[in-house]
Amino acid sequence: MKTIEYFYSAHSGYAYIGSKMFLEIAKNADRKIDHRPMDLRAVIAAWPGSHNGRTPQHRAYFSGREIQRWAEYRGVEIMARPTHHDNEIALSNGFLIAGLLQGLNIDALTDRFLEGHWRDDADLANPEDLLKLASDVGIDGAPLLEAARSPEVVAVHDKNTAEAIERSVFGSPTYFVDGDMFYGQDHLELVARACQEPFGGNWPID
Repeated sequence: MKTIEYFYSAHSGYAYIGSKMFLEIAKNADRKIDHRPMDLRAVIAAWPGSHNGRTPQHRAYFSGREIQRWAEYRGVEIMARPTHHDNEIALSNGFLIAGLLQGLNIDALTDRFLEGHWRDDADLANPEDLLKLASDVGIDGAPLLEAARSPEVVAVHDKNTAEAIERSVFGSPTYFVDGDMFYGQDHLELVARACQEPFGGNWPID
């Protein structure tokens, strides 16, 4: 089965907005999602001009009005800003990676983490919240929580982050369809098209 590589963080607002549509695109295209949870803050720091170089006005627009509009357009409920958004993100990403390493399909779990954070104000750094969100989609989260900070999981998280930087990923969500990169949920319509028919040209452009 062909895949779609999915680089994201479990706390990403734009990943949440596009999550359900992305799952549907992958299903309709008969493609497996290759989940790559990454340290988004480290990725952004590696590309200072992409996010940190924005003016305060641009950041407020990108993280405020733009999120509101896209959420309405995609038909998802969203908070202005989750209470715990600035907490650590390694635990939730590690929880998801642990699921992958234990052979689980984490599509629904990832969607619930994103939704729980941005709709229900879940704290993704709180183990109890993670266990509750996992239970919501019928997953026993105890083994995943136990493994979430293991050396094996940390190594995968670090590898995903390093690969994201190496491949010019500069934000979440980023999708790769047969090696072609699409940044942002606002490009999901193009992701759907690429799953059926590749675009011409290449990236990066020489």
